[in-house]
Amino acid sequence: MSSKGLNQFLSTNIEDLKNKGLYNVINPLQGPNGATIQIAGRSLLNLSSNNYLGLATDSRLIEASVKAVQTFGAGAGAVRTINGTMELHIELEEKLAAFKHTEAVIVYQSGFNCNMAAISAVMDKKDAILSDELNHASIIDGCRLSGAKTIRFNHSDMDDLREKQRPRRSRVYITKLW
Repeated sequence: MSSKGLNQFLSTNIEDLKNKGLYNVINPLQGPNGATIQIAGRSLLNLSSNNYLGLATDSRLIEASVKAVQTFGAGAGAVRTINGTMELHIELEEKLAAFKHTEAVIVYQSGFNCNMAAISAVMDKKDAILSDELNHASIIDGCRLSGAKTIRFNHSDMDDLREKQRPRRSRVYITKLW
């Protein structure tokens, strides 16, 4: 496709998104992500943050973060599975495991990564997953990545869930060994 053709294709699709009300413009925060935020000079109540515990603006965590950056630098330099696992990660995981009274803990950099990795680690093509139709994209992607059969049920509908989890006669194979 020529650059002129590509530009036309992109322009048409952007206009289509705008016409459907699906075009997104990101308004950056002007300061920390807390219970109230500043966007375009306006103070707004924040109902869409993952910082629901207020940890991102907790003075103790900010101080600990500054010390960690001074000791370890501004980033891991690689993903954890290559050579990005630092003593800091191991210490956190050990403390979380002790707190949760469990054998071990692994920390992921996001919920998205966690769902993709955890689901595919414990499920495979021999398994079936019952999944709410409105699950987060990370859960859907984790199910797909696992290779398991995904059976979607209507959102929060326990009757539909029970119906979908029942074995189907057509899927039951009975064999006799003699």
